[in-house]
Amino acid sequence: MSRFTKSEALLRENARYIPGGVVSTNRAVDPPIVFTRARGAEMWDVDGNRFLDYHAAFGPYILGHGDAAVNAAVLQAIAEDRSLFGSGSTELEGELARRICAAAPFVERVQLLNTGSEATYQAIRLARAYTGRDHIIKPQGGYHGWHNDVSCNLMTPLDQLGPRRPGEEYPFLPISAGIPEAHQGLVHPVGFNDLEAVEAVCRKYPVAALITEPILQNIGVVKPQAGYLEGLRALADKYGFVLIFDEVKTGFRHALGGYSTVCGVTPDLVTYGKAVANGYPLGVIGGRKDLMDLFISPDASKRVLLAGTYNGHPVTAAAGIATIDRLSANDGQVYRDLEVLGARMQSGLERVLQDAGVESVVVRQSSAFCIYFMDHAPVDWHDLIENHDAKLDSHLRRELLDQGVYFFQLPVKQCSISAAHTEAHIDETIGAVAKCLASVHA
Repeated sequence: MSRFTKSEALLRENARYIPGGVVSTNRAVDPPIVFTRARGAEMWDVDGNRFLDYHAAFGPYILGHGDAAVNAAVLQAIAEDRSLFGSGSTELEGELARRICAAAPFVERVQLLNTGSEATYQAIRLARAYTGRDHIIKPQGGYHGWHNDVSCNLMTPLDQLGPRRPGEEYPFLPISAGIPEAHQGLVHPVGFNDLEAVEAVCRKYPVAALITEPILQNIGVVKPQAGYLEGLRALADKYGFVLIFDEVKTGFRHALGGYSTVCGVTPDLVTYGKAVANGYPLGVIGGRKDLMDLFISPDASKRVLLAGTYNGHPVTAAAGIATIDRLSANDGQVYRDLEVLGARMQSGLERVLQDAGVESVVVRQSSAFCIYFMDHAPVDWHDLIENHDAKLDSHLRRELLDQGVYFFQLPVKQCSISAAHTEAHIDETIGAVAKCLASVHA
């Protein structure tokens, strides 16, 4: 008998009214577990099964579900009648903006939105307005939202993508129907860690922007090679395009201000989301003053429209302020604690994988990690898809459900540790992986 009987029934009922039964198609998984509540590092489904959560809703929960300080700030905002006024500015949005700018010194101005997709959309539009150009570059394997400019070349099957093309762009391979063919010609996918390909595109087209995750965290944890991000900065300066770091996943998870403050490479624009408000719906775009001020340019031909009824919603702003305050307390003690937990997870996983005789590598950046079943850390999507054992990855993730550990049920999806996890949780997870590896061999 299935452990997920009630989940399966509820999904069928929801599917009568919602296409597929889920409100974001990226959430569709097999088995179709329906979660009903979460606290700290744990989640429970409608069947009463308990799971240690390493999915973290695609990454926002750096403090854990239902963090007391964040919840208190939200409840206080509601109690103080901090309503959505929809006119003028507010104290909360100003406080949140100041904290974000203080966390990332290169961010001179910010605007508050609701989702990461909105933020990347606005960043690309700003870049086009600023440069007067139309073409953009994005690396294969990066995810930047749902809009036309970036809905392409994510986890592309090899038979569609073709062989690796170092120094060259790839064809635009959409991940959504409904993108006009004429629009597709403005977007140029290239390999991650391939500076030669970026320069080749710049020589051929008037490029407005390059948008990239500084670490590809939608296909696990694929890190930039030495000199890659610095090379992008140099090429942006050489060819006059706007360098956009999409830190919706990496921002405020690896450090205050995101991975940009870790690697020391300054983008022109940056987008944040997810961890900056610990699960509340917040998107942020920030960067250079001259770029950001195009939202209020006196020149109508350069002015970029910024609108959104729910931008800077007081509940979300209060959550963001409280989250940043928690992350910055005691000179960032949360990040040091997360590094300890991350290192414990990595060393433990490496030990049990080695004991099981499984060819693998654990790649980690602070609290984010991924197990790759290959003999080296991947450098790009081609490297990953050609060498990673996706079947073993899927099998392990499914087996872990029976051990009460939730990794998202899709190969190479990043796992996230939160401040609510404990050493006991980490050890429980390592033990569960060891049991599952034994089952895989059996």
